[in-house]
Amino acid sequence: EYQSMMAELLDFDVCNVPTYDGAQAAGTSLRMASRITGRKKALLAGNMNPDRLRVIQTYLDPVMSVEIIGWDRDSGLLDLEDLGSRLAPDVAAVYFENPSYLGAIEDQGEKTARMAHEAGALMVVFVDPSSLGVIQPPSRYGADIACGDIQPLGIHMNYGGGVGGFICTKSDREYVEEYPSRLFGIAPTSGKEWGFGDVAWERTSFANRETAKEFVGTHAALWGIAAAVYLASMGPKGMIDLGKVIMQRSLYARKVIGEIPGVSTSTPSAVCFKEFVVDLTKTGRKVREINGKLLSRGIFGGKDLSEDFPELGQSALFCITEKITMRDIDRLVEVLGDILR
Repeated sequence: EYQSMMAELLDFDVCNVPTYDGAQAAGTSLRMASRITGRKKALLAGNMNPDRLRVIQTYLDPVMSVEIIGWDRDSGLLDLEDLGSRLAPDVAAVYFENPSYLGAIEDQGEKTARMAHEAGALMVVFVDPSSLGVIQPPSRYGADIACGDIQPLGIHMNYGGGVGGFICTKSDREYVEEYPSRLFGIAPTSGKEWGFGDVAWERTSFANRETAKEFVGTHAALWGIAAAVYLASMGPKGMIDLGKVIMQRSLYARKVIGEIPGVSTSTPSAVCFKEFVVDLTKTGRKVREINGKLLSRGIFGGKDLSEDFPELGQSALFCITEKITMRDIDRLVEVLGDILR
């Protein structure tokens, strides 16, 4: 049931049993692309999650090289001119996140897919599943593989847990054969009834052990059950309502925070989902200092971007989910304004 609902949400034919987490799912997706195309290079968006980038680089290092694609500071979107200059016969996949780590919704998916496919590469897209009630799934704009993390699907905060990666593709054999994780499908039983069973068990790391193409575990599978309960409870309308609430509150937060003197929101022309960048450079304060004062008032400030994105100056990444109320946002603005006065 989990696999069926995830495949419906992503508008793909196949979805796997959860892998360790979203970063591992992204790494596996890119290694799948390498095996499918026979190529050894991945082009990754420069506006992606830096922690996820490090995991992917580690995971790909034995078999693939990585190049970073530039992105536009104003729109927050991929620099397609830079992408075009990097596409070559050795590129297996183009990878980007939608929404990006900095919150921008990537609306150039069709162009990116066309460029990748014309160069003989696949397109891999990492998505937030809670956005898919309001944003088209990657399959609709040409993605060959979609991946992500199921944490937003009703899974509570946890110290190092509460995560599980998903990978979705079409049902073509060349894709199915490259999943190292378990897949379940409908199969006839001895009594001519229908049951559920492993699909192509022999391709999994569990069956191949030391000769497997790569390895996955099953410890995240129970989070898949939790995500399935959440999806069944929400239903299609609930997922649409969820996406609308998040976008409306994010838009409101971005507007009112940007009205604080000395504060502005970066990527001004971007349409955002959950995350957005707040530029605090003109306040003359460091993000670390501001966050310390916010914490003393019971508020977690935005993530300091000065190390991973130094080109953004003293900027912070704020995130608004369905758990954040309008009252929470108003209090943040009041306290932040007080700190900066």
